[in-house]
Amino acid sequence: MAMLNNIISRSHIFTLHILILFLLFDSYTNTTSATENGTSEGARSSTIPIGVVLDTNSPIGSMVDLCMKMAVEDFYEKHPTYATRLQLHNRNAETILDANFAVVELLKQEAVQGVIGPERSAEEAFFAELGKNVRVPMISFTSSSKATSYTNNHYLVRTTPDDAVQAQALAAICKEFQWSELAVLYEDTDSGSQFVSLLNKEFQKADIGLSYMVAIPNSADDIDILKELNKLATRQTRVFLVNMNVYLGNRLFLLAKRAGVMSEGYAWIVSNSLSIFMDSMDFATHDSMEGVIGIRPYLSRSKDLDSFRGRWKRNVTLRSTSTGSVMELNAYGLWAYDAVTALAFAVEKINSSMLNLSATTNGSQKNLSVSTFGPELVKKLSNIKFRGLSGEFELVDGKLKASEFEIFNVIGSGEKTVGFWMPDRGIVRDISTRYSDELKSIVWPGDSLTRPIGWAIPSSGKLRVGIPWKHGFEEFVDAIDLGDGHVKASGFSIDIFLATLEALPFRLNYEFRIYNDTRDINWSYDDMLQKIPEEFDMVVGDTTNWAPRAEYVDFSLPYSESGVVLVVKNRKPFDMWIFVKPLSWDLWLAIIVSCIVMGIVLLVLEHRVASSEVDSMSAPKEKSGMVYWSPVAVLAFPERNMVSNSWSALVLIFWLFMAFILMQSYTANLSAILTVDQLKFAFSDNYYVGCQDGSFMKKFLVDQLHISATRLRSYASAEEYHQAMKQGSKNGGVDAIFDEIPYMKILLNKYDDEYKMAGPTYRTGGFGFAFPKGSSLAAHFSKAILDVTQGSNMTEIEQTNFGPGYSSQDPLSATISQGTSSLTFHEFAGLFLVIGSVTVLALFFSETPIGRKLSTNARQFVHNCINFRSSSRLNPVVDSTSIAGESSKGVAEDVHEPVQDNVISHPSPQHGEVEMHEIALIDNFPAVQNVA
Repeated sequence: MAMLNNIISRSHIFTLHILILFLLFDSYTNTTSATENGTSEGARSSTIPIGVVLDTNSPIGSMVDLCMKMAVEDFYEKHPTYATRLQLHNRNAETILDANFAVVELLKQEAVQGVIGPERSAEEAFFAELGKNVRVPMISFTSSSKATSYTNNHYLVRTTPDDAVQAQALAAICKEFQWSELAVLYEDTDSGSQFVSLLNKEFQKADIGLSYMVAIPNSADDIDILKELNKLATRQTRVFLVNMNVYLGNRLFLLAKRAGVMSEGYAWIVSNSLSIFMDSMDFATHDSMEGVIGIRPYLSRSKDLDSFRGRWKRNVTLRSTSTGSVMELNAYGLWAYDAVTALAFAVEKINSSMLNLSATTNGSQKNLSVSTFGPELVKKLSNIKFRGLSGEFELVDGKLKASEFEIFNVIGSGEKTVGFWMPDRGIVRDISTRYSDELKSIVWPGDSLTRPIGWAIPSSGKLRVGIPWKHGFEEFVDAIDLGDGHVKASGFSIDIFLATLEALPFRLNYEFRIYNDTRDINWSYDDMLQKIPEEFDMVVGDTTNWAPRAEYVDFSLPYSESGVVLVVKNRKPFDMWIFVKPLSWDLWLAIIVSCIVMGIVLLVLEHRVASSEVDSMSAPKEKSGMVYWSPVAVLAFPERNMVSNSWSALVLIFWLFMAFILMQSYTANLSAILTVDQLKFAFSDNYYVGCQDGSFMKKFLVDQLHISATRLRSYASAEEYHQAMKQGSKNGGVDAIFDEIPYMKILLNKYDDEYKMAGPTYRTGGFGFAFPKGSSLAAHFSKAILDVTQGSNMTEIEQTNFGPGYSSQDPLSATISQGTSSLTFHEFAGLFLVIGSVTVLALFFSETPIGRKLSTNARQFVHNCINFRSSSRLNPVVDSTSIAGESSKGVAEDVHEPVQDNVISHPSPQHGEVEMHEIALIDNFPAVQNVA
């Protein structure tokens, strides 16, 4: 009984203990519950809803989704005292339409204040426009293009590097390897096209050409991709840059290996759109990419990153059992992780008054609200700086600040880092020391250690050089088919080609192939150039660099003179009165009238001067006739004094000034008529123009000079040109020839004094070598042509083919025939006729009795006319003089000699001479005193 009581007593104590423990637990539970409820209420008031739009069923979507969830857990584990908390609302979106509906649903139902997404670049435009309207930031961890400008839309935030920075890095790599051109294979999407545009801009700065750009859609079949790769194998370019998603890229490289373009001599570069996923590729794809050069953002190692990788792999192991395959961790997952971290930092920095979310209705978006929290969130995001898993996180103009890129080489089943590209230093070998040097050794496709030069002769291994067969102007190209594929070629163009081969920095094997070996008369240079690259790798000959041809071939620099000229017959102006032509009839008439008027004026002025005491009546009579001729005589006898009045001398001075101007103008105009005017040419009404067979001249004359095609006749050689010009248009020939300068110089050299160049020179590109569009050989041959044409052997090549004395350094050496440089008697026969006639008349009137009689009668008639007019003027003067003499007789008697201060007397004139006086000018007025 005592034992039982003892047991009962102990059981009561145990029950009491149990009861006390239960009460304590209950109290703890209530306290904890209350605490949790309080915390939950507080958290609910500071919870920021963030939307996430992903395809969680895809490998990359599930990988990114796990990274973002781990980011939330890690952040608030490190910052438990933060008053805010992000709450992620996920929506699965397998298609573009699903993504668009998902983001609208998140904004309506969950009132999210930010959206992380989209996963695909095609969804970016809709997300950006929607975010702008509702003022909610859209944070993208995959977009790197500039499809939407940050200036116009601040609500699209990219946590990835800009593609423009990647394009700079790719251009620097190609320049490092000295590649002058490359082909681009890209995904046929908007983002792919935008990336190619950025590439083109940066590559132009580096003087690198994009020879081919091949757009491959995601829906392309393997056969279609293989056709494009086979086309690339026929091109000369051997460097290919790939920018496409991982799924399309995997297919491309498997097919590239099958097409044989992953062998020695080729070079492949992949952008980060593909290189980021290298760890997720299977062995077959990785093996097909042996020797590829890749570029991707550099992820520096850190303790946090190593720790995250370990935890991420453990979580993947647990998650893969329920959700399926998950892609290996890559930069996209780290960028998404850092995006969530940046959002968490940003919302914590926003003023607590903004945490009570409010919204207003947006009139343009029905049932959607305009966030008042979103604009503040965008501002805080722009100022966030921290060290994330992917590196330094800082947004500049809505995108991640430019950082370093890693350059790697695919070798076997792994990759080897061969260098880095830095925005401020360019390519460096070691990023830790920033030592700038060449990249580490690279294994190229085909297990080659030799850097590809970037181009090669396609297919056959020999350069197929096309040359034309022609039966005229063989000085340029003369081709003979020897049979069995052997061709003998000579001529100026062939010699230039052989000389440029010696100047190239590499060796080329070539073979000549004749075009128009059937001697077809309807062949053309355009048809020959159209055979590039199917039949010829290049064309050598007298092919002109003409703008329409540049649409389908590339030309080297010209090696000959350029331009089209007109050649006509060498005619001279057969006109015996050519000396009259410099002045028009009205000017001749004006000169004659001015001489007569000048003579009359001088006569009036000279009559004001009194004669000397010796012969007061005869001097004016004899002088008056000579004064009429003084305007002309003063030019013939400048040493004689023709006038006595100072005013007459002043008039003659101005007359001489005008006469000298007229004489100089006459001389200049006559010179122009005898030289420049000979180059003028005008077509007759029924003209025909000659041009060369097979050349571009017909189209040039019709399209640019607007000459009717019915007026054109074709010829093949200089001899045919000469024969057609001799016949003329009326006899089945031509009146003129239009052709390029090199051909016309040959014609003029053969028929020097019969033809001449007339009119302007029309520009063309000159003769050059033709290559396939985008061929790198064009640049190499252009440089070699410069070395040859500016070298010492150029003159020897020209004179060997065109004869001694020929030189392209003097392009006008044969333009004007030397036969037209001399003037003949016929041009001045009219002038000699006039002078001879005057001479004969002078001899007749001076030396023959009949002439002297006629001359005496004419002189007497003239004297009578002059005496009659003089007497009528002198009588009043004599009367006044006599009256004055009588009134002053006493004074006159005291004067022994007349005072002649201003008149210097000369001896009396002999028979046939005219009395002349020198007038002393005192105050510009003559003073003459006569005393009776």
